[in-house]
Amino acid sequence: MTQSPGKIPTPGAMPARTPKPGPRPAAPAAVHAAPAAPTVDAAEAAKFGRVDQEGTVYVTRGGVERAVGSWQAGTPEEGLEHYAQRFVDLTTEVSLLENRLATRPEDASSVRTQAQQLIDTLDEQAVVGDLNALETQLKAVLEHADIAGEKAKEAKETRRAEAISRKETLAAEAEDLAANSTEWKAAGDRIRAILDEWKTIRGIDRKTDDALWKRYSKARDSFNRRRGAHFAELDRGRAAAKAAKEDIIERAEKIKDSTDWGETARAFRDLMTEWKAAGRAPRDVDDKLWKRFRAAQDHFFSARNAVNNERDREFEANAKAKDDLIAEYGPLIDPEKGLGAAKAKLRELQDKWDEIGYVPRNKVREYENKIGEIEQRVSAAEEKQWRKANPVQQDKANQFQVKADDFRAKAEAAEAKGDAKAAAELRAQAEQWQEFADVAAKAIDS
Repeated sequence: MTQSPGKIPTPGAMPARTPKPGPRPAAPAAVHAAPAAPTVDAAEAAKFGRVDQEGTVYVTRGGVERAVGSWQAGTPEEGLEHYAQRFVDLTTEVSLLENRLATRPEDASSVRTQAQQLIDTLDEQAVVGDLNALETQLKAVLEHADIAGEKAKEAKETRRAEAISRKETLAAEAEDLAANSTEWKAAGDRIRAILDEWKTIRGIDRKTDDALWKRYSKARDSFNRRRGAHFAELDRGRAAAKAAKEDIIERAEKIKDSTDWGETARAFRDLMTEWKAAGRAPRDVDDKLWKRFRAAQDHFFSARNAVNNERDREFEANAKAKDDLIAEYGPLIDPEKGLGAAKAKLRELQDKWDEIGYVPRNKVREYENKIGEIEQRVSAAEEKQWRKANPVQQDKANQFQVKADDFRAKAEAAEAKGDAKAAAELRAQAEQWQEFADVAAKAIDS
């Protein structure tokens, strides 16, 4: 577009270049620092433009000269430098687009738009410089923007897929916790942690994100309801346990002063079984309830122990009297000297033993063993005598001996006839029957 010299604007009349609407270039990354502004090369600028003596500024492109402005503020050289600087500023703008594309490929669409706008307005720029070279640079920006845009799109889709996958994993985990976990605190903490992570995940379309959020939200609500029901049931159970334990305490306190020691001790054992089966009452009252129940128990058993201890002290004399009986009758009860006399003395011992009465509780087993040894001595002697007098056992032993003697006689007859083989077999049988007879006789004598 060519302007007539009479209408060429002066520098003061030319509008300042303002950025076009749209996102401004982001600060470049450290590895892609913004290019330093080049300096004006007057000789180079002179290859592409001039300022005539009247102050008209021209730029040449493709062999065509075009007036781009007017310079009245100084020498033609200064004017050429001024419009060359404008070109430098324009090249800097293109370099910034290149840098932005390198550092923020997701801005490829915006960069392409701005580059195309610059290409479309190159012939309207009031600058002096190599516009063809600048156009080539801008076209390269367009090409790179298309490539970067595709890569950015692919990367965006990858990030979207990864974000969807992660949220699906988190939603599935929340659903599993909601359906199965009974570790209420740990599961609750994890569900909250899932939410915190969820908020950091971006790049998902609204429809998909809403669907995933509904899964998580439903799982969280389900878990909260199930946990609430669990603790509500615990509260009901604790209330029931409290009522049951209060009833147990009431019954324990009613019998704590009983002197029916055996029956009451069994009653307290039964109450303890009930207590364990009742479960835990609310934390703030369970310990207090236990102290009340334990106090009733301790009251009864302390009283019983006091009575038993006093009784045991009285029974110590009985233990001494029974020791005297053992010392007196032990030597007299000797079955070897006469079973009848031994049995008679044992009966005397037993009658006097029972008359004396109880010994202390911690010595009951000891004194049962002491008289038991004497009783066993008489019982064993009596058993031995019975075996000796048992006609059945005696007859069996006699039969075995007869068999042995018979085979022994047959062996001697065979030997007399010179039948050594038959004699050996008969003698072996005689020995076998003799063993049977010896065993039977030993059983009678033992």
